[in-house]
Amino acid sequence: MRFDELSIPEEVRQGIREAGFTECTPIQEQTLPLSLSGKDVAGQAQTGTGKTAAFLITLFTRLLENKGSKQQPRALILAPTRELVVQIEADAQLLGRNCGLVTQAIYGGVDYMKQRSALREGADIVVGTPGRLIDYLKQKVYSLKGIEMLVIDEADRMFDMGFIADLRFILRRLPPYDQRQNLMFSATLSQRVMELAYEFMNMPEKLSVTPEKMTAERVEQVLFHVSRKEKFPLLLGLLRRDGMERTMIFINTKREAEYLFDRLNANGFPCRVISGDVEQRKRMRILDDFKQGKLPILIATDVASRGLHIEGVSHVINYDLPQDSEDYVHRIGRTARAGSEGKAISLADEDGAFFLEAIEEYIKDKIPTEWAEDDLFVHDYVRTPRPKRKPEAKPAGGRGRSGDRPARSGSGGRVKPKPAAAAAPSAPAPAAEGATGETPAAKKRRRRRRKPGEKTEPGSSLPQGE
Repeated sequence: MRFDELSIPEEVRQGIREAGFTECTPIQEQTLPLSLSGKDVAGQAQTGTGKTAAFLITLFTRLLENKGSKQQPRALILAPTRELVVQIEADAQLLGRNCGLVTQAIYGGVDYMKQRSALREGADIVVGTPGRLIDYLKQKVYSLKGIEMLVIDEADRMFDMGFIADLRFILRRLPPYDQRQNLMFSATLSQRVMELAYEFMNMPEKLSVTPEKMTAERVEQVLFHVSRKEKFPLLLGLLRRDGMERTMIFINTKREAEYLFDRLNANGFPCRVISGDVEQRKRMRILDDFKQGKLPILIATDVASRGLHIEGVSHVINYDLPQDSEDYVHRIGRTARAGSEGKAISLADEDGAFFLEAIEEYIKDKIPTEWAEDDLFVHDYVRTPRPKRKPEAKPAGGRGRSGDRPARSGSGGRVKPKPAAAAAPSAPAPAAEGATGETPAAKKRRRRRRKPGEKTEPGSSLPQGE
């Protein structure tokens, strides 16, 4: 189906042409006839197949047909991650540049007051993550009473990241479900997601594209079984052999990602790391450098496995196999997007092999296995020390590692000293041992603190008179 065959306003058609789109993808072909007629849709499709364009075209068409006030948002798009929000806003600016509609992105990690002011000034479309949207909503910066259209993207990720309570908080403050249009799109639609759809949507049409195979058609998958010690030598060999121009390497933990970053840079492969605790502005700069080709390799934890549309990613490498089977689909979906081709390489070590069976069961396919020849491993590489773990902070007012107890209340912040040992009773000393007739242990027990003004005899630790 071509976009020209659909009933779309000319302003939207012009944006589609400027974006270079002519024919609908499978998910767009199934979704647009239903959504443009006003029906609610819950759509499932592989990542990178055009779900974002499907709901944006519907959204622009509805808002242009129904004129409304610009003082309050008319459409709300909810996404689980900041990267996905930024990507949706960029696509909205591209497709809707001729529609005269104001789109505002709301997410954490950037200027709080700047976003607050922009939202107060008014926007037709708000794209945001649940947390900051709720923050501004409680401050009454904006209202949800004028929402005509709701879009939930990557709803299953909302559950995975613990946003379901925040999502329900927002949905309960929208107009009734039959007074707005609702669209939900995701790469996977689980039972719990569909329960959410039936609760907050108006009899949604469930669409599924190519459910028999979860992974994208044009992704060439390959698996190497390798020991933990041989993973990095094999990775270097693969990078040198294939000359990967734009590669994403996924790893399970932030600490291991930083270690891999040090090793790759030391061996002549420039790269950067993005993870959940990287400051938002820095994260966006890294992604821009990667998109523009200034950065050949990007190391990422699963925070970056969804929602990133980056042109020309030639290879995705699972340095660690993901523990969640769904994350495998989203990781390799970063390549072979919009009809292009790509390659996904996975390295299964002693731990990762335990996740392989569940992954293959989920994607309903076996991952082809290759065995690396000895000459593919690189052994003359530069070694770097593993970063040390940061010391744990001592709890305030609690015990430290040495077992120190907190000061008692009422002591002025000082720890009460231990009481001095009681003086030994005056009894005849046992058999003489040395000049004093006492053992060193007995001397120690008999010592007591001197009173102010007392003097000791030379060579004795006892006060005068004893």
